[in-house]
Amino acid sequence: MGSMWMAGLRFENRRDRDAMIAKESRIFVAGHQGLVGSAVLRTLRGAGFRNLCYSVRASLDLRNREEVFRYFDRARPKGVVMCAGRVGGIGANQSSPVEFMAENLAMGTNVIEAADHYDVDRFVYLGSSCIYPRRSPQPITEDQLLSGRLEPTNEGYAIAKIACVKLCESLRLQYGKGFVSLMPTNLYGPGDRYEADSSHVIPALLLKMLLAKRSGQESVSCWGSGQPLRELLYVDDLAAACVLVLQHDGGFPILNVGSGEEVSIHELAEKIADVVGYYGKLNWDQSKPDGVKRKLLCSERIRSLGWRPRTPLSVGLKKTFQDFQERIERSAEMERGRERQQGSGQSRLVKSDDRVV
Repeated sequence: MGSMWMAGLRFENRRDRDAMIAKESRIFVAGHQGLVGSAVLRTLRGAGFRNLCYSVRASLDLRNREEVFRYFDRARPKGVVMCAGRVGGIGANQSSPVEFMAENLAMGTNVIEAADHYDVDRFVYLGSSCIYPRRSPQPITEDQLLSGRLEPTNEGYAIAKIACVKLCESLRLQYGKGFVSLMPTNLYGPGDRYEADSSHVIPALLLKMLLAKRSGQESVSCWGSGQPLRELLYVDDLAAACVLVLQHDGGFPILNVGSGEEVSIHELAEKIADVVGYYGKLNWDQSKPDGVKRKLLCSERIRSLGWRPRTPLSVGLKKTFQDFQERIERSAEMERGRERQQGSGQSRLVKSDDRVV
């Protein structure tokens, strides 16, 4: 990586982190179709930002360095929010550690290097609370990074994230760049991926319980013991933190972003069952891993900048389930449309939401 990186690096001691992002500035949201990226777009628009750019993967593969540099050369953003990444639950991380490490490392370093090369004023990198050691004292503070062994079930993903977080921090410290990393806790909300065995806990349970309700199943199998505690944050609350940090540096290279409230996986499953309207039995499969027993972030730094979580878990779960139902209905309607087109012999038109400068 050395020579490739050095070719794009500036060697002046600039103080870009003092630059402010105006609402007229062009902002690039990487990963705009995902859970976090779509929320960041909603929040930026709500805050009055209109000069937003983004691209679908078919037109911009962030794993490809040349494509990333060409895009930055055309778009010339002044702010970047890096939300893109390969994500998944315990099962997905355990079955594909190579892909989780390699793809997240490639995407992160490509975008970070391009942002430095093209003089981006403000860069917000989205990390993850899984970067902290598995036995971290609770609540976890930012200075516990690299103080112990990682949770083995998602070690590859965490190592990739840590490398990108430290790269942003090094650019900030050595060259005065306005690069900040946010470490969100477990996220949920509209736009998540719903797959029973590879999604995060909330979308996986929503899918399982809705399918069980519709098929009349008497029970649902849930991973692990149900005893681990999780801190959960509605994704729009994280997006608000991204916009805040995009506009105001605050002086911190790394910021935890959490709700400050915990719930056991067992209690969470019961809450989800209530939202879905599933009244069957919950069986806990203890042959499946629990992951870390507890993971509560200390978010005092971001709170000192004025940020607060706004969405209670009960409200967030209802909004998430509503979005899930709407997506199911849209998908069903698209399938019915395809069947009608095939029946009439019409060709299918494909539109791409691709906004590239």
